[in-house]
Amino acid sequence: MFVFTTPLLVFVAFLLLLLVTLSVPIIHTIYLFKLAANVSASLIQASASTTVKFGVWGYCTSGLDISALGISDNQPALCSSPRLGYNFDATVQAALKQSGFDPNAISKGLTAVLVLHPITCVIAFIFFLATVFHLARRHSFIKRGVSCCIIFLGLATALLSTLIFLIDVILVAIVRSHIKKDTDGIVSLTWGNAVWMTLAATILLWLALVSACLGVFRGQRQRGASRY
Repeated sequence: MFVFTTPLLVFVAFLLLLLVTLSVPIIHTIYLFKLAANVSASLIQASASTTVKFGVWGYCTSGLDISALGISDNQPALCSSPRLGYNFDATVQAALKQSGFDPNAISKGLTAVLVLHPITCVIAFIFFLATVFHLARRHSFIKRGVSCCIIFLGLATALLSTLIFLIDVILVAIVRSHIKKDTDGIVSLTWGNAVWMTLAATILLWLALVSACLGVFRGQRQRGASRY
């Protein structure tokens, strides 16, 4: 049972990590957090609003809607080029600064650690292949060293996934703190689905690790009993 459960858990976790890795600006519906800015001035009946979604490799805007004295101007939606760290377009930077939020609060150094997302995804895929190998050879003799390597690989994957989840939470929490302090409610932050997808993947990987350990120990015990 444990031999079959482990690859399934790891595969689902790998898919979740892959989707998060391909988040905004690649997959527009998956993001770490979203900023919504709405600035208005009643004296001249002016307003400006925009929404920006942030992912692992950049951001996407919903467009910038500007209205003053009954005249409207809509800037088209845009996405940044996929890269580590957020390089803001001049229009987006001006809109965020106008709302009181300093884009420099999302530093390149902080977002650079998001590179751990694709690294963890690759290691999770290797862990999946290792569990499939273990499944295919379940009726053959597998050395204890190989089994220990699989468990070690699973532990490393689960720890890395836990780390990137904590990094995501810290990143969003820092941005949220700056927003509350600087924008006086003009900018609102919404947690993205990518954070919870990473959490789900982390839970699945820890369950897979427990399942792998139980499967290895049970296999070793059965082989030991068969010798007598």
